[in-house]
Amino acid sequence: MPIQSILDNDLYKFTMMNAVLHSFPNVEAEYRFEDRCPLGQYNQAFLAGFTEQLESMADLRTQDEEMDYIRDRLSFLHRPDFLSYLHEYKFDPDEVDYRLDADGNFHLGVRGNWGRTILWEVPLLAAVTEQFFLHCDTDWDMEQQATLANRKSDRLSNAGCVYADFGTRRRRNNFTQEIFIKEAKGKRGFVGTSNVHFARLFDLGAMGTMAHEWIMGVSGLEGLRRANRDALWRWADTYDGNLGIALTDTFGTEAFFEDFGSKLARLYDGVRHDSGDPFEFGERVIVHYESIGIKPMTRTIVFSDSLDVETAIKLNEYFSGRINVSFGIGTHFTNDFGKSEALNVVVKMWSIDGVPVVKLGDGAGKVHGDPDACRVARWTFHRQPLDD
Repeated sequence: MPIQSILDNDLYKFTMMNAVLHSFPNVEAEYRFEDRCPLGQYNQAFLAGFTEQLESMADLRTQDEEMDYIRDRLSFLHRPDFLSYLHEYKFDPDEVDYRLDADGNFHLGVRGNWGRTILWEVPLLAAVTEQFFLHCDTDWDMEQQATLANRKSDRLSNAGCVYADFGTRRRRNNFTQEIFIKEAKGKRGFVGTSNVHFARLFDLGAMGTMAHEWIMGVSGLEGLRRANRDALWRWADTYDGNLGIALTDTFGTEAFFEDFGSKLARLYDGVRHDSGDPFEFGERVIVHYESIGIKPMTRTIVFSDSLDVETAIKLNEYFSGRINVSFGIGTHFTNDFGKSEALNVVVKMWSIDGVPVVKLGDGAGKVHGDPDACRVARWTFHRQPLDD
């Protein structure tokens, strides 16, 4: 089913939109699509379906009842100029350039004002996935989805995990995400969803803070070396201590901790893990907090990197009594169809005001950006030779 609401998007897109309009209202952004692990060729039926879904988004408007929900439940988005901007917002398909080449590869890019184009990423990825599994890989059905969702949420709840649905971007379709939420709602430890539309419909917490895009954008506008620090201070200035989970791996974890000193670590409630070994990361976080006199049990790690139920339970047990942990689980909740594997697709910022930006991450497959810009970033943060 096509995107039904502008709010059918992840919360961190709206929180970043608000921060961008507050700090950088007049800059241009470019994004590019990548299929990290192609499962097969895209086809003309996919392209036609994607085109129809994209064009239908131009008719969406934020409804009065949706704006009332934001005012009542998302008080950190209270700025009148932002609320007015969002109420008048509409998607412009002219900002999206896409094509299917002769080899069946799908190419997509987005270009325009950062505050406008920031909302495209998640619905575009959801549309790509939905159309791929309608027209390219069709050997699957919805029959067991409720059973799977009930089993997964039961196991997490019975294990004492605190967890949320982060599955909008790569969901098989919106029905799959809705099924999981319905099965998990009311169970111990299930705290909500990243999807603002479903959070409103099901009276759940809307979950999320920032994505790599925010830090990448700041790096291109204000300088690479201290982008983590500068982005976190700007975020704190925008939100006055709300939304206090810091994303750690935009340029690698060690680069983050160099900037996450005592003042910032005391200001933020915790950190989010999104690449690299999660057990090693958790140990590193505990050491860092203890080194600056912060008790780890007063802070939280949000794990969100390609999680499944087994890994979440193991992490919960491993760090029990040492630091608070919670889990944002995406594809495993909303695109688990056995042999019909989920796509691994991303839309990442490529440049800001013409300046190339990069994401390095801590693991294989988590690097994104112009190769020359990546080499500069590796030298800047890790002193890796430019000719490597």
